[in-house]
Amino acid sequence: MKMAKTSQTSSVKQIRGRLIRTLLKAFAIVVSLLIVSMIGVTILTILQNAGQNPFFRAPNASLLEAFYIGKGNWNGINSLLNQSDMPGGPFNGLDWHGSVLADPNGMVIVDHGSQTSSMIGKLYQPQPDQNIVRLTVNGEIVGYLIQDRMDRFHPLRYTFSVINPIILISFSLGILTLVFAILLTQRVVNPLAEVIDAADRVGKGDFSARVPPGKSNDDLSALSNQFNLMAAELERNDSERKAMTADIAHELRTPLTVLRGKLEGIVDGVYPANEANITTALEETYLLERLVEDLRLITLAENHQLHYESKSVDLKPLTQKVIDIFQPQAQEQKVEIRFSASENVPAILADPQRVEQVISNILANSLRYIQGQGKVELDLSASSKDVILSISDNGPGVPEDQLPYIFTRFWRSEKSRARATGGAGLGLTIAKQLVEAQGGRIEATSPSEGGLKITLTFPRETPA
Repeated sequence: MKMAKTSQTSSVKQIRGRLIRTLLKAFAIVVSLLIVSMIGVTILTILQNAGQNPFFRAPNASLLEAFYIGKGNWNGINSLLNQSDMPGGPFNGLDWHGSVLADPNGMVIVDHGSQTSSMIGKLYQPQPDQNIVRLTVNGEIVGYLIQDRMDRFHPLRYTFSVINPIILISFSLGILTLVFAILLTQRVVNPLAEVIDAADRVGKGDFSARVPPGKSNDDLSALSNQFNLMAAELERNDSERKAMTADIAHELRTPLTVLRGKLEGIVDGVYPANEANITTALEETYLLERLVEDLRLITLAENHQLHYESKSVDLKPLTQKVIDIFQPQAQEQKVEIRFSASENVPAILADPQRVEQVISNILANSLRYIQGQGKVELDLSASSKDVILSISDNGPGVPEDQLPYIFTRFWRSEKSRARATGGAGLGLTIAKQLVEAQGGRIEATSPSEGGLKITLTFPRETPA
């Protein structure tokens, strides 16, 4: 037991580890996709608007466009260049020596800060490593600023200056979320791991597997509780199946043993092949036939495959008919059968053949267990909604703690209603199936004066 418990704990830990790793992978993927998407969208948005935003352009280009707007041409550009060299001037610090100013046709206007260069007025051929900035006024190209040095693109530099703190905050929030996720593993991962482990054990045939019941009203607790109910039902069904198999084998073995003994005795000459011995063997075949038919009937009833021909049934004459059938057997056993019925008992809607079979099974059960002189009392009455037929006997009775099992297949009270009295223990099981399939109820009680009382309750027929 201790080894099994240790193995179970190890299995739960392995499953819990797999679940945690899966959650962490999913979390990492989501966070990574979120950060990459955020960076990509930010960069794309800044780049799309960089051309219209002077903040992202070279300062020289914005100053030249302003000069052109004021002058309407490039005449007098030398004055702007001179102001850049004036200490304390408004444009001090601007570098013109690393760029070329050309008109819209590509003719050089200013060559690296000089208007006296031999290149002035000539077509300029930009080099591959130079950066060309278009100068526009009112949407019209008025010139080009060709820079020798390709500085880091301003929008990109600005993008990273904005993204860096966002990335830092995202990772901080991610770590915080991870901490909360680890704290919540006992709330989420642990119950799932236990359910998965228990389901695996049930799948391997261990129907005793259970998970700790949930203590809250959330879905995980409901899952645990429903799993336990399912496992308990599977365990009960498995136990019933094994018990039924053993009971069937036991019930078949007795008549088969008698039948075989008789036939072997006749073959070996121990018993004469006369009518008495053959009749004994034949009776055992009848017993086997009844047992097989009872099992077939129970199976059909449990699977809702039994056909019912429902019609209006008056229980008073039907019950009397069954009593008349059993009267000879009762007289032979010196058992008195009494039947009383209230006046104007309404009809029920049921299959008369099946109802007759139910009453017959109960009467046969009572006669089987009554020892010596006894009595069986049947009482038919009605309430505002139901028709009630009770059948009671003064036989040995059934202990209160065993009453819930009286309708179970092959059940017999070991002390009072033993195997020696005969019967396979299927009659009351069949009665229960036939009654409930037609909307009725059946229950067994032990009266204070002794014996057994079985009550059948059927709904009254509703007028059309």
